[in-house]
Amino acid sequence: MKRAIFPGSFDPITLGHVDIINRAMNLFDEIIIAIGVNDDKKYLFSLEQRLEFIKDTFADQTKIKVQTYKGLTINYCKEIDANYILRGLRNPADFEFEKAIAQTNRNLSGIETVFLLTSANTAYISSSIVRDVYRHHGDISSLVPESVTKFTIK
Repeated sequence: MKRAIFPGSFDPITLGHVDIINRAMNLFDEIIIAIGVNDDKKYLFSLEQRLEFIKDTFADQTKIKVQTYKGLTINYCKEIDANYILRGLRNPADFEFEKAIAQTNRNLSGIETVFLLTSANTAYISSSIVRDVYRHHGDISSLVPESVTKFTIK
């Protein structure tokens, strides 16, 4: 079985994330959206909210599972028998940053990273931009899936 994890904080999940996951479903038998838990990081949305956003977004997709983990991503991959890490690339800066992590992960564990380029219509979206717009009471509905806007728009 070709099992990949798509790790991230997903604070919140964006349409860019959704695009990458939807396109990767043709490449893997199973994709585990893995929410990394970092006790030192301050999140806008709780872990429970982020889990709910993702589960709701992919409720009809049998290939998708949503889990949380702590620690090194490669250790989590070994724990759940995933041989691939899925990552999206928006720009050259993302590539340079992600390349170093992917090479380190492969060197330490043999786990391969598969990169997908974001679609042109979502390449500008990041969770940090969404959080900034949200904090300033802007409309995030064109940046996130409906599962997030159902919660955030009252």
